[in-house]
Amino acid sequence: MEGCDYEVFLSFRGPDTRTSITDHLYTRLTEAGVRTFRDDEELRIGEEIGPDLIRAIEQSKISIPIFSKNYASSKWCLKELAQMVECKKSRGQKIMPIFYYIEPSEVRYQTGGYGDAFHSHEKKKRVDEETIPEWKAALNEIGGLKGWNIENIANRHEGQLVKQVVTNVLSELKKAYLAVSDFLVGVDYTVKEITGIIDTATDDVKIVGIHGMAGIGKTTLAKVVYNQFSRDFAYCCFLPDVRDTSNSKGIVYLQNRLISDLSKQTFSSIDSKDEGMRTIKERFSSKKVLVLFDDIDDESQLTALLGGQVCFGSGSLILITTRNERVLRAFQVKLIYHIGVLDSDSSLQLFSKHAFRRDHPPYEKLKQSKEIVEIAQGLPLLLEVMGSTLSLCGQTKEIWDDYLEKWRKGPIEKTRKK
Repeated sequence: MEGCDYEVFLSFRGPDTRTSITDHLYTRLTEAGVRTFRDDEELRIGEEIGPDLIRAIEQSKISIPIFSKNYASSKWCLKELAQMVECKKSRGQKIMPIFYYIEPSEVRYQTGGYGDAFHSHEKKKRVDEETIPEWKAALNEIGGLKGWNIENIANRHEGQLVKQVVTNVLSELKKAYLAVSDFLVGVDYTVKEITGIIDTATDDVKIVGIHGMAGIGKTTLAKVVYNQFSRDFAYCCFLPDVRDTSNSKGIVYLQNRLISDLSKQTFSSIDSKDEGMRTIKERFSSKKVLVLFDDIDDESQLTALLGGQVCFGSGSLILITTRNERVLRAFQVKLIYHIGVLDSDSSLQLFSKHAFRRDHPPYEKLKQSKEIVEIAQGLPLLLEVMGSTLSLCGQTKEIWDDYLEKWRKGPIEKTRKK
């Protein structure tokens, strides 16, 4: 742990939330490029909080205690909580509590199960007399803070709760972050391969091209990579749908957008492509930037946004998604990653996540689901659309039969467009 610089500290009761909301929150924060420490008190040895753990809490700009049914029964959790309050007072640390199927009043005033937990601590004399009031005061203070209550989230949807927490954390940390789907399948390995390419490249400015057919998941993949690297950059920009935007609003609009985002201020005085190229070079030739150009379809777009020679400072990272590898070759991009279609198992998992909010279809829908997956031919966007359509329209056999019949008759190209 020594040498790490954490930004968020998660405190939780292992048996209650280790494999549920804590795991989901840790994964999403890490994907967003937030250095997150999660302490599982069930895996700790000894009675005292060691210097490494204290350092992790002190380093973190934000602490997130996840109050669950049995949180107060853990001495470790309560010790961490007291340390968080100390850091809040002495260092101005932000504390963002989550109330996970527990009422804030029960936490704040130690009623119900929290009261029972303290009776147990006192009866068994697990700690000295001065510690119990300290723990109660910490619970009282943090229980009164504004946080999130799963009971107040529509349908108690953990995914929505996690998204809200991550958004607030990123806002507090002032980080660049691009939203991605809650239902990612088969991305981890691909991201690892791309980050490996980036880490081993020796160029002063690294340009990575990600290409593949429409609907294959290029943008989603590039966003995840962007999020993982964003913490290392003070200047970031994401230009979505370059192909369509260039056709509808012009390349000068995109140049102005790039300058505005990297300057972190409104900037719209560029009137010509040549002026835009000159301004980008003048303003950012010494800046280390992270940029994602999404859906490039012509070399001239890259020339206008990057210059004939790349006009950003040493250490910059440029991500490009395109359907056409020729564009990358023409611009002499050396680091190129091709995305293929999903295999049948991953396709079924992705479809099931959107159709049923689970990793596998129920048995009675398995046969139809496999046929739909075969129609989709491994295209993530198509699997998402088909799954979401059935999820919204209903799970009756009649509805599924109707849609399946339509999709059987329609050519894959026509279905993909829809």
